[in-house]
Amino acid sequence: MDKACKYMELLKKEVVPALGCTEPIAVAYAVAKAADLLDKIPEVIELNLSVNVIKNALGVGIPGTGMTGVNIAAALGAVCNNSKEGLQLLVNITEDQLNLAKKIVDEGKIKLKVSESDEKLYIEALCREGKNQSRVVIKEEHTNIVLIEHNGVKILDNCAKGDTIPENKIEGELLNPIKDIKEAVHNINTSKDKMFSIEEIYDFAVNVDFEDIKFLLEGAEMNKKVSDEGLNQPYGLEVGNKINKSSQFNVLGNSLVNKIVAATAAASDARMSGCKLPIMTTAGSGNQGITCTIPSVILAEETGKSPEELARALAISSLVTIYIKSYMGRLSPICGAGIAASTGASAAMTYLLGGTVKNIKCAVKNMLADVSGMICDGAKATCALKIATAVNAAIQCAILAMSNIEPCSKDGIINDDVEKTIENIGSLVSKGFDNTDKAILEIMLNK
Repeated sequence: MDKACKYMELLKKEVVPALGCTEPIAVAYAVAKAADLLDKIPEVIELNLSVNVIKNALGVGIPGTGMTGVNIAAALGAVCNNSKEGLQLLVNITEDQLNLAKKIVDEGKIKLKVSESDEKLYIEALCREGKNQSRVVIKEEHTNIVLIEHNGVKILDNCAKGDTIPENKIEGELLNPIKDIKEAVHNINTSKDKMFSIEEIYDFAVNVDFEDIKFLLEGAEMNKKVSDEGLNQPYGLEVGNKINKSSQFNVLGNSLVNKIVAATAAASDARMSGCKLPIMTTAGSGNQGITCTIPSVILAEETGKSPEELARALAISSLVTIYIKSYMGRLSPICGAGIAASTGASAAMTYLLGGTVKNIKCAVKNMLADVSGMICDGAKATCALKIATAVNAAIQCAILAMSNIEPCSKDGIINDDVEKTIENIGSLVSKGFDNTDKAILEIMLNK
């Protein structure tokens, strides 16, 4: 398969819709799959989750519930009878199902444990009903089921060679979580096969047939609806809404920069507070999908760009985001939206401003010199603040890139080679932020 085909395959695989924050919804999906096997609502739901999943599920709103957190998500998964919808399984939850889910939570039927797995994304759902039990394990990606088991019989076993998920028991406590599993090798191991490069992404985006990437416009339209919802309704901290109205303070005014920042943050406001509208995700995250699409959408609208030009910008943004995330990991101690997706947005806006591949490389290096220390302390209302900060930086870095301004190898973690700079982000995550997730979760749980 040539690289153009691989890029096309990646876009179709990594740019997909979801309803609600992907971590708690993935937990709901695992529980729903396990409950399907029981054919009854489970008496007990035991969850064994990685630190990153818990961190991203504790404080985020669950669509249509007015509630936050992993427990209500898991309970809804148990009652929804809708696992076939994947990450949109909560789309048609009824009032009766919501009340039943709330009862499951109130009665303490959900038990949560922190996995000792080295996997950043690890979800194990064990559902018990009488003497029957079913188990589903998700790893590496939000819908990547690697094990389905019913009463000790494996129905599906997609575990990689060398992976060990220990046998469970019908009675007693949830199994000891797996140990000594190395960080997941994601879809493309860029450190080995060098599939990605900024130059190749640019060449693909500007030369691919428009019809092949037209579907990206549908995702942009989906995310714009959520942005409009956030601008017009009081979701979360109302970051986007209030920035949009900041002209009353005569500081930011009604500038295009202000409009781009407000529109992007507003979509996160809505999504993090349980908005019922679906989001088009990028590389496993709705906030990443928002951040790498909305800036280009607003800039294209305001500067009269064609749908084709917007689609090509979105291809650049999405692939740059996927590229950087392949080094950061699916879930990370640093902010995927604030670092990877905002860098993708800066690259795309540079393209829309008339930039060449050289300018785009400048934009990427500018961004990674600027925002690479932004931590991820879970999915919650303040994600909109991080996104507002990162998008403002993305615009500034694109403007600088258009004047060929860029850092060099003398500057911190930056390398003259943009690809080496992106690799350095991977080193920063794996070596520099090794214990950050545990420290963040400890702070969150002790409040």
